[in-house]
Amino acid sequence: MVESARQRDSCAASGESAILAGMDVHAVLDADCAADTLFRFVDDLARYPSWVDLVHRADPLPPADDGNPQWDVELRARVGPFARSKRLRMRRTVHDQAVGRVVFERAEVDGRRHSPWVLSADLGEYGGRTRLEMHLHYGGGLWTGGVLEKVLAEQISAGRERLVQLATAAD
Repeated sequence: MVESARQRDSCAASGESAILAGMDVHAVLDADCAADTLFRFVDDLARYPSWVDLVHRADPLPPADDGNPQWDVELRARVGPFARSKRLRMRRTVHDQAVGRVVFERAEVDGRRHSPWVLSADLGEYGGRTRLEMHLHYGGGLWTGGVLEKVLAEQISAGRERLVQLATAAD
């Protein structure tokens, strides 16, 4: 299941309705593998290019001042003949394997204000299967719109199949 929602707000000064920078995408995966195995594929962004085409690269960086790991991530999406790419510095802010939760947040160090990107993954075992629930929040305007949401949904579907194959082979 993939769901997306664009956030809307009204502009008080102009009285016009505008799309607030933002997009939220949710995806759920049920897999026949151990939660610990699946967790290893979602807790390290460097592994994402092997199963998510949107993540073109995710190169590890030195840890942040608080010791949390960071990655230089390049996202790429193709919409017909056009392609968009975006580079982000992402930091893992939550890592709790005992409860099956990991969160990554945009953490640029250039002193400028940037739109938030937050990716969370929650895992649990139910009835002998592992359920992975992922949520991506983007708080900007460049990557929003129905066409890109459709491309993202397609990439999530393809990535879901590759992730299951990788995780079940590793289990």
